[in-house]
Amino acid sequence: MLRRRTDPLGREVALTLAGGRVALGVGALFATQPTLGVLGFAETDGTGRALAKLAGGRDLALGLFTLALRDDRAPLRGAVLTAALLDGADAIAFGLAARDPAARRAGLGGVASGGLAAIAGLWAWRRLGNS
Repeated sequence: MLRRRTDPLGREVALTLAGGRVALGVGALFATQPTLGVLGFAETDGTGRALAKLAGGRDLALGLFTLALRDDRAPLRGAVLTAALLDGADAIAFGLAARDPAARRAGLGGVASGGLAAIAGLWAWRRLGNS
């Protein structure tokens, strides 16, 4: 069976996004409060830290899964689409959070970063399908 070549630029963007997702996940799991601070969140309570760790675990798992698929175009493409959809959902969630004045800075930053990651992921997904 012939396998189509993977588009190098689409693959590079997909793997860069996956690496960023791993880094964010590790930070959220193991350096939760500093990571929340970088993301624009003020000091948070135990519930907020638990939710950040939950999201961090999701990002770490999805990033590692995507990296593990790096040499198999069709499954890589599926993982990239899944990640892009989650990034879009994150952007919406951050937009809703931005309505609260206490979370406005983090919310707007999350809309920008999640939205851009979703767009980049969809672009990479499309490129991986055109090879």
